[in-house]
Amino acid sequence: MVDNNGQTVLEQARDAARGQKPFVIKSFTLPPHTEAQIEDVLGVFLEELDRPILKDSIAYCLRELTVNGKKANTKRVYFDEKGLILDDDGDYEKGMRSFKQETLDNITYWLEKQEAAKLYVRVAFQIQGRDLHIRVANNTIITRKEQIRIYDRIARSRAFRTMEEAMTTVLDDSEGAGLGIVILVLMLKKLGLDEESFDIDVEHNETVARLVIPMDQTKVENLSKISDELANHIDSLPQFPENILTLRAMLEDPDAEMAEIARVLGQDPSLTADLLRTVNSARYMLPRRMDNVVEAVKVVGLRGLRQMLFSYGTQRVLGDGDNNETTRRLWEHSQRTAFFAYGIARYVVKRKDILDDVYVSGILHDMGKIVFSSLHPDTVARIQKFSRDRGIPSSVFEEMSDGIDHAEVGARLAAQWNFPDVLVGTIRHHHTPMKADSQYRDVVAVVYLANELAKAAGDDFSHIDARVMRILRIKDTEQLQRIHEKMSNLYDREFSRLERDR
Repeated sequence: MVDNNGQTVLEQARDAARGQKPFVIKSFTLPPHTEAQIEDVLGVFLEELDRPILKDSIAYCLRELTVNGKKANTKRVYFDEKGLILDDDGDYEKGMRSFKQETLDNITYWLEKQEAAKLYVRVAFQIQGRDLHIRVANNTIITRKEQIRIYDRIARSRAFRTMEEAMTTVLDDSEGAGLGIVILVLMLKKLGLDEESFDIDVEHNETVARLVIPMDQTKVENLSKISDELANHIDSLPQFPENILTLRAMLEDPDAEMAEIARVLGQDPSLTADLLRTVNSARYMLPRRMDNVVEAVKVVGLRGLRQMLFSYGTQRVLGDGDNNETTRRLWEHSQRTAFFAYGIARYVVKRKDILDDVYVSGILHDMGKIVFSSLHPDTVARIQKFSRDRGIPSSVFEEMSDGIDHAEVGARLAAQWNFPDVLVGTIRHHHTPMKADSQYRDVVAVVYLANELAKAAGDDFSHIDARVMRILRIKDTEQLQRIHEKMSNLYDREFSRLERDR
């Protein structure tokens, strides 16, 4: 969007941030592109305050408040149409029994109704000194009962030190101001703030929620402090199996012969099966099935075999998920990400030189999560479900679960196992590709996009970093939709073929 002076929204936001003036975004229906715009503006203000690291955490809080405002407006038009009174306890209980399902089933209708009623959500950002003030208002007045419910959630959150405690406590999440508000307060607490940084009240016929983030009081180090402690845990993990180390050494020897490499490899039945499964996959498109190990080694090549050993060895040490449902699902997602990454590199950006790197990086990008899942599998499952339900980056909540940063843990483990720099860097930056070293940023960008598309359940790709799209020469979200459909169809076909061949 461009104004009369030719400025984009973000340019206007930057001017407002630098001049410490308010910047306002107003919407009647809060569509996905407006939500993305709000987060981009937040990023601009945090960059001005030299705190971009806080974006994901504060974005969650902001999204919780804007969605609650939008839901309050929807609730108003719904109750009006049903002839129910929000302030009446009996009517409120009756209306809420059907509100969620009816509005989800026909959300477009109810959003049109609230736009016709001129019910809006307005977000205002302003820097005052070193504090960031965020004000989220909607012109549906919160009822006293709803306000008490929110204050109750805030009070209950004082008892929780971590998200794990909140998740393991049974909370009434029937309302938008349930568990979400508890997580919001925990998020502020993780930043070194308290509930005084958040308030919600009625002002001039609006419900107004405020966040005040004093930058000089935020404890940024809290976001990674306990990550360091968990990362130290990797020192106690076993090294790679001896036969994998032997093979890696042979692959580095320019005098090693293919037949000898194949002989050593063939002594490990699981590794042999993995090699044959790889060479007979859609990646190599062989005209007929191959069962000869020596020929398979030749097809994969020394570089491809070297990369395969990283993923195989990692699964041997960390486990393949046979006895852990969370770990199994993480490996399944990693296989899907690797397939998507290979397809994006081959068919979209047309870079044969990075095919092996993006594939193995896709398989290994979540190895930090797999370390975590072996320690706290139930917590990981709850985090993933909550993140999926709210459509928010799971990395935000992983940091809150005692500060664990799975990407950093995975990268440290990869470095300890002497993985190549490109793999270590991709694991570390698969959520933050623009921070990656420029020499392998293309690999990281492909894995970042593959990871996002592999997780996508619908067609909303507005959260994907536009800078990554430019690196990969992807024009717009319609092209992303086509890529997602193509990769999903190819993966489903390949998965079905592998199941038949077993």
